[in-house]
Amino acid sequence: MYEDLKIICWPDPRLRKKSKPVEEFTGELKALAERMLVLMREAKGVGLAGPQVGMNIRMIVINTTGQAGDDRVYVNPVLSEAEGEEEEEEGCLSLPGINTQVVRSKAIRMTAVNLEGKALDQKEAGYIARIWQHECDHLNGTMLTDRMGPTAQIGNRRILKDLEERYAAEHPQAAVKRKKR
Repeated sequence: MYEDLKIICWPDPRLRKKSKPVEEFTGELKALAERMLVLMREAKGVGLAGPQVGMNIRMIVINTTGQAGDDRVYVNPVLSEAEGEEEEEEGCLSLPGINTQVVRSKAIRMTAVNLEGKALDQKEAGYIARIWQHECDHLNGTMLTDRMGPTAQIGNRRILKDLEERYAAEHPQAAVKRKKR
């Protein structure tokens, strides 16, 4: 069903759209989550959000170990009760080749639902809390580039330009629209 789905890269405009809540919990949603988990593992990532595969829905998948039994799916996640701050390096599957320091909350609570629509309420600290925050940024159209400081923006400008050129080559009509603005 979702065999052709792939991870999309910056500057694809779908990455900037705020995602819509999931309202129907169907086999199709489960199939999408399974495909997202496969794509995430193939890319050697630890998290992936709906917008990163061109789906404008509030769903994220994560797995910090790479083992299928550790897959987690969160639908309509909401973050709250942030505690503390820490700065760590992050990368993004939609910005290949870019790693930058990002300040995030040390601990955070997430309420969401699973693929069956059952409520989830979890609190995590450290790495998982960071992944949740990164993936929830995607659901709101926020990219890692928005969290970069000026030095990181300068340091990554060649990679960003290369991603823009690749996108323009693959989407010539979109590139023309961008130039007219």
